Amino acid sequence: MDTTAATPAPRADAAAAPHQRSALLDILRGVAIVGTLGTNIWIFTAAGGEASLLVGASISPAASMLADPGPGTIAEGVFRFLANGKFLALLTLLFGVGLAIQFRSAARRGGRWPGPYRWRALFLLAEGTVHFVLVFAWDVLMGYAVTALVVAWLLTRSQRAQHAVMWTAAALNVALMALLTLGLTLSPAGSISRGGDDAAEAARLYAEGGYLDLVGLRLSNAVAFRIEPVLSSALLLFLFLLGVRLFRAGAFGDDATGRRIRGRLLGWGLGAGLPLNLATTLGGENFFLLDRYVAAPVLALGYIGLVGFVADRVRRGPVTTAFSALGRTALSGYVLQNVICVLVCYGFGLGLAARFAGTGPWWVFGLWAAVSLLLLVAAPLWLRRFPAGPLEALQKWTLTRLPEGARR
Repeated sequence: MDTTAATPAPRADAAAAPHQRSALLDILRGVAIVGTLGTNIWIFTAAGGEASLLVGASISPAASMLADPGPGTIAEGVFRFLANGKFLALLTLLFGVGLAIQFRSAARRGGRWPGPYRWRALFLLAEGTVHFVLVFAWDVLMGYAVTALVVAWLLTRSQRAQHAVMWTAAALNVALMALLTLGLTLSPAGSISRGGDDAAEAARLYAEGGYLDLVGLRLSNAVAFRIEPVLSSALLLFLFLLGVRLFRAGAFGDDATGRRIRGRLLGWGLGAGLPLNLATTLGGENFFLLDRYVAAPVLALGYIGLVGFVADRVRRGPVTTAFSALGRTALSGYVLQNVICVLVCYGFGLGLAARFAGTGPWWVFGLWAAVSLLLLVAAPLWLRRFPAGPLEALQKWTLTRLPEGARR
């Protein structure tokens, strides 16, 4: 029997009231987009741009903060501490929630699963590939697309099997990051940074090279640039399935159950996540993998609880509307913020990264705030006229033109 195309059996969440779009989920997606930029902005503004992580940029600001505890280095250290890996984990988990919502909708319609969802995932893979080649080497969409295909199949298995896979993936991720961290600590170099001529050449290329030069760099170093989704594949699988589990438990509902679960996430996520992230951050560059792929997801759960706590207690207004609109156009917002930063920072554009090199972090904060504000203003204005973001609309338009048999 072809279980990968089976009709999903109705579940408790599938039999609930008719689907209403969750305002909290949209707000969380908007926060995740702005927060992800808070991590990526340091890549765009670094000497060597996207290649800086491969050729010797300092990944952890802890050493510089301790060596020069000035206002600028302290502000940068705190900002990067709060952002690095946390919002990526949040965004990943929310993709899992979206997959659970698609599964529930298919169950209510009596549709086959994965059915047309496979085409959505393949379209996301194509979008991610284009984004990787033309815009940003550290794209996350390709990894999400592959993980979505795996998790879509897993949703046809029993919940017991899903939970077994989820916790096995978590254990594998922790074990892999611990082993790699041990290897970095014991290696003769004692650091993941390389520096030297490679760093100087990367800095020159991103400051003076043309657009096609950077496209060529991504293609010629595709294996190295695509190492993150491979390295973090177990974490992606765990977070997708955790998102499914939290959604089914009612963690995002506007009711007592949702508030209770979010309260627990707030307490445990911040209570365990803050000291754990502080330890891995102060551990320095050799602890980067544990910091980003083990400690950060714990704090991301606290962020869900924190955003939920605030959203439950404030009246809906311009700020919540802006974040909600950005969440509804999350794919477009993610790509657009990267396009803007590429044009502003790299040499073929305004070249601000080279122009402001060595001036401190304040202009980086300003750039992050300006791009974030632009997205938060543009998203609600766009949705006043159009029902979805431009890339979301393109995806829908493309999928509706598939042959009838492929959409079943």
